[in-house]
Amino acid sequence: MAESLPEHDRILQEIESTDTACVGPTLRSVYDDQPNAHQRFMEKLDACIRNHDREIEKMCNFHHQGFVDAITELLKVRADAEKLKVQVTDTNRRLQDAGKEVIAQTEEIIRCRVQQRNITTVVEKLQLCLPVLEMYSKLKEQMNVKRYYSALKTMEQLENLYLPRVSQYRFCQIMIENLPKLREEIKEISMSDLKDFLESIRKHSDRIGETAMKQAQQQRTFSTALQKQNNLNYGRNMHLGRSRILESKNEITLKRMFEEDDEHEEEVLTAQDLVDFSPVYRCLHIYSVLGDGEIFENYYRKQRRKQARLVLQPQSSMHETVEGYRRYFSQIVGFFVVEDHILHVTQGLVTRTYTDELWNMALSKIIAVLRTHSSYCSDPDLVLELKNLIVVFADTLQGYGFPVNRLFDLLFEIRDQYNETLLKKWSGLFRDIFEADNYSPIPVANEEEYKIVISKFPFQDPELDKQSFPKKLPMSQSVPQIYIQVKEFIYASLKFSESLHRSSTEIDDMLRKSTNLLLTRTLSSCLQNLIKKPHIGLTELVQIIINTTHLEQACKYLEDFISNITNISQVTVHTARLYGLSTFKDARHAAEGEIYTKLNQKIDEFIQIADYDWTMSESDGRASGYLMDLINFLRSTFQVFTHLPNNNNDHAAMSGKVAQTACMSACQHLSTSLMQMLLDSELKQISMGAIQQFNLDVIQCELFASSEPVPGFQGDTLQLAFIDLRQLLDLFMVWDWSTYLADYGQATSKYLRVNPSTALTLLEKVHRGMKDSSKKNNIFAQFRKNDRDKQKLIETVVKQLRSLVNGMSQHT
Repeated sequence: MAESLPEHDRILQEIESTDTACVGPTLRSVYDDQPNAHQRFMEKLDACIRNHDREIEKMCNFHHQGFVDAITELLKVRADAEKLKVQVTDTNRRLQDAGKEVIAQTEEIIRCRVQQRNITTVVEKLQLCLPVLEMYSKLKEQMNVKRYYSALKTMEQLENLYLPRVSQYRFCQIMIENLPKLREEIKEISMSDLKDFLESIRKHSDRIGETAMKQAQQQRTFSTALQKQNNLNYGRNMHLGRSRILESKNEITLKRMFEEDDEHEEEVLTAQDLVDFSPVYRCLHIYSVLGDGEIFENYYRKQRRKQARLVLQPQSSMHETVEGYRRYFSQIVGFFVVEDHILHVTQGLVTRTYTDELWNMALSKIIAVLRTHSSYCSDPDLVLELKNLIVVFADTLQGYGFPVNRLFDLLFEIRDQYNETLLKKWSGLFRDIFEADNYSPIPVANEEEYKIVISKFPFQDPELDKQSFPKKLPMSQSVPQIYIQVKEFIYASLKFSESLHRSSTEIDDMLRKSTNLLLTRTLSSCLQNLIKKPHIGLTELVQIIINTTHLEQACKYLEDFISNITNISQVTVHTARLYGLSTFKDARHAAEGEIYTKLNQKIDEFIQIADYDWTMSESDGRASGYLMDLINFLRSTFQVFTHLPNNNNDHAAMSGKVAQTACMSACQHLSTSLMQMLLDSELKQISMGAIQQFNLDVIQCELFASSEPVPGFQGDTLQLAFIDLRQLLDLFMVWDWSTYLADYGQATSKYLRVNPSTALTLLEKVHRGMKDSSKKNNIFAQFRKNDRDKQKLIETVVKQLRSLVNGMSQHT
């Protein structure tokens, strides 16, 4: 009990001194103590409350008078407070009324101050933004006027200098987002301009190339004229008289030509005048600034390679006209002129290695194309124009530093083709000349006509010069025409050899080789074909022999002609010679052989019209009509051979040899044909009357041979052509079989040339003829015994001849 009372006092102290929110734990401790502690605590609490009430009552009693006095004073002050309140309210009202205008002015001042501060801030910010906006406006303007390179520079300044100062503003962010788009737009526009540029130079390549080729051709003409002028100056001291007049004329001509070239050069446009290269410059700078220079270079080279392939692809009909070749060359020259210009005005876009590689590729393609298309050309004039175009083409590109040696090597290949086309053309000219020739000696009525002929053909004949007019030249009209055409061929061949950068010796050698081909192949072939033509008769053949002789003599003048136009002496060791000697000699041999052949054919024609009655009992007493016609034909024919050239011993010997050979060939062929007529297997029987008639014809042949139709035969050489027939006919006419059989095989035999088989064949035909004749005449009894004896003799001779023939076959 005594212990619990202090505890209750402590709890009461805590309750009095503790906040109401924290009193809970203190009260809980009341209930946690011993039983009945709550009641005791309540009793203790009531006692504490009574103590506090007594203290409050004491304090109130102590201060009551003072309170009463304070209330009394307060009541006195209330009236004054009411007055003061009224006064304060009135003063406040008047003050409020007076302060309204001040407040309004103050608010206006504050608003103005805020505006002023805002304006100052705006001005400061605008001063930062205006340069950005001005630069952006400048950028837009540059884009509008297509100054893209300057626009890129402006973008670079915006990004690096101006935009970082105002990066916090929204419009700045929009600008920053638009700049990459503008760069891409510039790239696209510049690429579009580049494509337009590439298309433009593709369209203008031919015109650029044509301009460049004209300039190169003018330069070459100028150099050639200058060289001629130098040559004139060099020869001034050697030819002071007549040469000075010629020199002054040439100087005037040269001056006029230079003036014309100058006037023409003023009209000639360059590649820069024809094509605006600014797009490629801009595009290159733009891509370089953007760091894509390598991409641009690769694209440009790729596109130009594609264009190169298109340019190098010729039209299928290019070979038909020279304009096709000119357009092809102009496009190629234009292409490489542009590349050369790009090479020299830009750095890195096009390199020398790249252009050399592109040119080597193009050169191989060009050579292949020219080989193919030139092979289609059959017109030598077109081939010559092609050659001139190739030379100008090569000179033009060589002036731009491109190697062109392979083009000149190609020209040597085309030269061979040109010569082939020339040979074909001249083959036609030769054929036309031969077709138009009348194959008669050229008649000249007076000195003027004679000079006209010898001005065309180098003919010299002192004996003919002594004769009076009118007279005839031995050759026909085709000879001077052929000679003129050969010279024209040499000129045509020379045209191709010019401007090939070859020495005079090489040109001379080329001309001689070409002329040799003309003579040995073309002219020789035309002569051989002419000789073989069926309408060419013996007279024409004789004239052809005369013509070839004079053409052969003119070959030395052709050699002099070549030497004069090439200024190469013929004594030069390496100078080739013309092969006209063998050409015309072969033609003469062919003509001679054709004479022999045509004579034999004519003889065969006469033989074919022979109409013997092989069963006649007696001869007509005169030679057959066909044979007399044949002999008259031979006589008149051999008179033609007197026109063969015999102005010197060689020609006289040649003419005599040809005539003798022709005459001997004709007689031998006639003898052989007559022999074949007798021995013809289809002829079964022959009467002795037919033998007698045949003998009369052979006698006429022998008389013709002995009459010396062609001079120069020794003794009876020509008659020996009929010796086989003569001995055979004598054997049958004399009926000298005993002598033939007895002397057979001996060198002194009278019938040495009679072959047993030939005699046997003819004897059997005669035997059959006799049998047939006996059957028809059996009414004459007095002849039967003689016929039987003769038939027995024939049968005996036939047996002996067969034994001789069999012996010969066994011996063989």
